[in-house]
Amino acid sequence: MPPSGPATSAPRPPAPPSARWPAGLRHPRILVGAGLLILLTLLAWLGPLAAPWGFTERDYTSFLQPPSARHWFGTDGSGRDLYVITLVGLRKSLLIGLRVAVLTTALAAVVGAITGYFPGLPDRLLTWLTDLALVVPPLLVLAVLFPIVDKGGWVALILLLAAFGWMVTARMVRAATRSLRHHEYIRAARYLGASPTTIIIRHLLPNLSGLLVADVTVNVSAAILAETGLSYVGLGVQPPDVSLGTLIAHGTRYATTHPWMFGFCTGLLVLLVTAVHLLGEGLRDALTRGIPVHRA
Repeated sequence: MPPSGPATSAPRPPAPPSARWPAGLRHPRILVGAGLLILLTLLAWLGPLAAPWGFTERDYTSFLQPPSARHWFGTDGSGRDLYVITLVGLRKSLLIGLRVAVLTTALAAVVGAITGYFPGLPDRLLTWLTDLALVVPPLLVLAVLFPIVDKGGWVALILLLAAFGWMVTARMVRAATRSLRHHEYIRAARYLGASPTTIIIRHLLPNLSGLLVADVTVNVSAAILAETGLSYVGLGVQPPDVSLGTLIAHGTRYATTHPWMFGFCTGLLVLLVTAVHLLGEGLRDALTRGIPVHRA
């Protein structure tokens, strides 16, 4: 008989990135970025409720007045309270950034997983489409399609921004998928008769969850900056809606004479982008470390 002793077992495969989330979430950049982002989100939704003025109300005794106890951020040229308007613009920029980021990452995950899992014609076709989308100047296309954005509102803007932001992430997902598809658990699922759709949804994408979550966060920052730039040149959010981009564009002419028209919205944009950037980079470092990437 073999000698008795502690039972031996085969080495376990490395845990997927999602299993390392609790330890990764203690990253200092994640804590700082998440805390600042939570504060800005609460300010955007709850801040206007504490103001004595509404979004459409006007104070006809105060035009272009500096910050005071009556108007915390001052007033604009029509007597509207800038505190309420700025926080509503912050809310709209947050909503646009989050929705664009989710759509962008979802599209990138689908395209990247399909091109990475299916070699041959599907890979070549979708890779060619990705390369083509990378060389198309998005600002020119958005300028041409501006009548659609103007008619469809900020919903059409979200769709157009998402259509031009998925290519780089799709390449990353494709490279990671090409490595993961050779792992034993993928082969076992294939031998057991699992369909490619089941393998991609149940096995591949969950193991890329760290990459995708981090990418969503990074894309929020990119989408907010893109929306701000487009709104600044008149191709983004249209009146009567406001965003940080439209407020910055309107306040630029008053930057030297009435700085509160420009300073508060610009400061909130800087804080928002900084918070999302810290959170996204921290998540990317914590959750994507160890994800295998194979360069085709």
